Amino acid sequence: MTSPEPTSPALAHGDERADLLAELADARGALIGTVRGLSDEQIAERPTVSALCLGGLLKHVASTEESWLRFVVEGPSAMSFELPEGVTWEDFGAGTASAYPQWAIDRQNDFQVLPGETLAGILARYEEVAARTEKAVASLTDLSVTHPLPEAPWNEPGAVRSVRRVLIHVIAETTQHAGHADILREAIDGQTST
Repeated sequence: MTSPEPTSPALAHGDERADLLAELADARGALIGTVRGLSDEQIAERPTVSALCLGGLLKHVASTEESWLRFVVEGPSAMSFELPEGVTWEDFGAGTASAYPQWAIDRQNDFQVLPGETLAGILARYEEVAARTEKAVASLTDLSVTHPLPEAPWNEPGAVRSVRRVLIHVIAETTQHAGHADILREAIDGQTST
């Protein structure tokens, strides 16, 4: 998958949005390059002591980008971190909760290649997420617009994020995981994407 250069008149050369989208496209390209030539079985391998696999990293990054861009468009209601009734954050963090919320189960599944998932399907989903991101960012008129972060133990109470900061975060997340993916790829077959 390669993200096309933005072509919207609103994203002309030198436009901050165009620059951010180009940087995100480069980060995506680095991540996607780590799976080039691999089989469905290889993207599910866990070749290091960590539980990470290449397919899972791709899924996680796509879900993270999708979630943050929903936040940009819809605000904090797009990211709910509610816990089931009677479950505390202490229980959740200790792994002793009597039930887990769907968002946590989905996040855990994002780090795995589940039965029936393929590299082609994972890449197609990532492409769809990228296209929606490009469209959403192109429609924005002000990258300084902020939304309050949803309540969660990892978010400072009252903290806000601007669209710009969200895009920078998504770029950083993608780049960080591209580095992880490069290590995994090298452990699988000695190849690197760089």
